[in-house]
Amino acid sequence: MRRVLLSRGLYGRPQDALGPMRIAVLHDHLRFIGGGERLVLTLASALDADLYVTDLDPELPARIGMPGVRVHEIAAVPSTPILRQERQASAFRAADLPGYEAYVCSGNWAVFAAAKHRPSLWYCYTPVRVFYDLRESFLHDLPLPARWAARNWIKRARPRYEAAVSKVEHIVASSRNVAGRLARFLHRIAEVVYPPVDTSKYRFDRVGDFWLSVSRLSHEKRLGLLAEAFRNLPGERLVIAGGPQMGVDAKRFIRSLRPPDNVEFLGEVDESRLLELYATCRGLVATAQDEDFGLTPVEAMASGKAVIAVDEGGYQESVVHGETGWLVPARPDTIRDAVRSATTARLETLRIRCRSRAELFDQRVFVSRMREMLGRIVEARADGGRPATF
Repeated sequence: MRRVLLSRGLYGRPQDALGPMRIAVLHDHLRFIGGGERLVLTLASALDADLYVTDLDPELPARIGMPGVRVHEIAAVPSTPILRQERQASAFRAADLPGYEAYVCSGNWAVFAAAKHRPSLWYCYTPVRVFYDLRESFLHDLPLPARWAARNWIKRARPRYEAAVSKVEHIVASSRNVAGRLARFLHRIAEVVYPPVDTSKYRFDRVGDFWLSVSRLSHEKRLGLLAEAFRNLPGERLVIAGGPQMGVDAKRFIRSLRPPDNVEFLGEVDESRLLELYATCRGLVATAQDEDFGLTPVEAMASGKAVIAVDEGGYQESVVHGETGWLVPARPDTIRDAVRSATTARLETLRIRCRSRAELFDQRVFVSRMREMLGRIVEARADGGRPATF
């Protein structure tokens, strides 16, 4: 039986080009707070759409600051890796959601619903990287029995995933970086629409006495790099906000980093606490490996805070080196040098530029572009099924 969380949309019924159109948004899960979860809640709220997920935490929309979204759980799934992903793919493959004029798939496994639900648009944060560029590093980090199981799962699951993607009619990538992966790994062309940030929520309070990292506890976020950087910065503090990736034991993960005393882990924090951290930190430090896009630098800049980020991936599309922060090689020493050079006076001078940069990624830009694209898709379907052009 489908579990439903009902409440009124934050934005109300859209009255523009979409008119009374009915939209369904499908997303992998709504269990922990991440960029994808913020995006689908923003989109569903703005379009007055129904949101379909597996593994629903009914309190999460309120914790994320968007309580007014209709969320439907199509299946409960286990937390055990591989079994979880298989069940998610199966749930979306079996989903039957008639009566909508367009379907937006979001994440890795919701794309399995595209074959039966048309017209479809996939908002892609990234192709499943353990199938492609992160495959060997992912397998290398696993103990031998788990490595064998994961290798066999990838061999079986990748062709099914690629077949599911082939059924998607339109693809939107979260960054130019992701669009490049889609072309390289899946031979698909995608439009780029950057993820949204509600810049009106963020504020500048002061240049505080701690650096901030907002990150899930997972290997690709390279928190070990941060731990090593701050190990030799005894006069600086680092606060890391974010819960564990599904299936990761948080205490064991943190112990494996051997963090110094000046690095503090807060775990998952609610929306009000996160806004306070952004408002009162010195700046953000971001180290994810070849980040898809990365919302946290934009959130920090919306708070008037500079960003120290590794010079790769989506960070190159959001952070302007020397104007809204610094892009540095992914080494502890270069991160340390950037932290040491970021004086309070220098950070104060970047405040206005950071805010202006963040406004280019405001959620109104995102919603307007997505609404326009969906309108064209539905119009094309009504006009005899011709392909939509953007």
